[in-house]
Amino acid sequence: MTLIQYEDYFYLYVLMISLIPAIILGVFEKQIKYYGMLLSVLMIIAIMGIGKLFPIFLLCEITLIKEYSIIRKKTDNKYLYYFALFCSMLPLIIFKVSLLTSSIKLGFIGLSYLNFKAIQMIIEIHDGAIEEVNIFEILYFFLFFPTLTSGPVDRSRRFNDDLEKKITRQEYLDDYLVAGIKHIVRGVAYKFIIAALINSLWMNKISTDITFLNALNYMYAYSLYLFFDFGGYSSFAVGTSYILGIRVPENFNKPFLSKSMKEFWNRWHISLSKWFGDYIYSRFVLSSMRKKRFKNKVIASHVGQMITMTTMGLWHGLKWFYIIYGVYQGLALVFTDIYERKSKFYKLHKKEKWFQYVQIIVTFHVACFGLLLFSGYLFNK
Repeated sequence: MTLIQYEDYFYLYVLMISLIPAIILGVFEKQIKYYGMLLSVLMIIAIMGIGKLFPIFLLCEITLIKEYSIIRKKTDNKYLYYFALFCSMLPLIIFKVSLLTSSIKLGFIGLSYLNFKAIQMIIEIHDGAIEEVNIFEILYFFLFFPTLTSGPVDRSRRFNDDLEKKITRQEYLDDYLVAGIKHIVRGVAYKFIIAALINSLWMNKISTDITFLNALNYMYAYSLYLFFDFGGYSSFAVGTSYILGIRVPENFNKPFLSKSMKEFWNRWHISLSKWFGDYIYSRFVLSSMRKKRFKNKVIASHVGQMITMTTMGLWHGLKWFYIIYGVYQGLALVFTDIYERKSKFYKLHKKEKWFQYVQIIVTFHVACFGLLLFSGYLFNK
């Protein structure tokens, strides 16, 4: 029987049973990583089955990372770097294209999140941030099952620091076990109660006939459903990781209380937005300023925001409403920046409570309209 990660109570039952040895190891101040590796292998087999694509992907990516780390010590040739970077992205490109052009999906569950790990490592090896590559650490980083299907998007150096950290009994009980259980309980509440109720009692009852009122209704329902469903997934992943001794980053922080779209993206799918910010936006802006592509940093920043968010839209899929979603988010960030820079009204009132409440309401609706575009509801005919 194949398990579906974080989708039903049977998976949670299997998960809770499988975490007992990890808890015992943590309480007795023993290393959890070897059991974590074994458990990850077993869980991936239970979730994916014994297929060929995942092992091939894993072998190719780990070999690429190891070989490039050896090459990088001898040369910093940018063309070799670009080639390695392209090769690391190739499985995701093939998968996305296959969804449009073939009846056979050339990919597997969790491919996108795994590809982020490979791309990040190639970039940081080139930068010199990663100097040594340990096969066991890479393998565990890729196989770590709690974040397999839904993130959060972790970084290899942060992951390895947690892996080698000595955790005392009291620290494990207070900062790992209790925190992990709290996250899992929150995940149950978010996904299996709140999201399920929104889906069954509200969203599924909205007509597919596109009218203004139906679209508005669906926008609110889908936005709340997506937050609690995805927030539930993320909370499960974080909680499970904590119990295994790995403190993966949080993915959500009350995003619908944001006062601007910039703040929204610091609170919504945090690990993904930071990944795109670090490896696309920041690098594009710095490169643009060095090469003087634009007359000032503001223009470079705006172009970088458009490129970053459009790329994020493409990452979700090659359907055109994902691309529209990405462009919309880029424009929302650009206009937010222009407004905050130029508006005297904003500068005069930004610290006043009433104005901050207005900002929250406006940002909520701007964000929700973006999620309506993302849902494809407006394009289902």
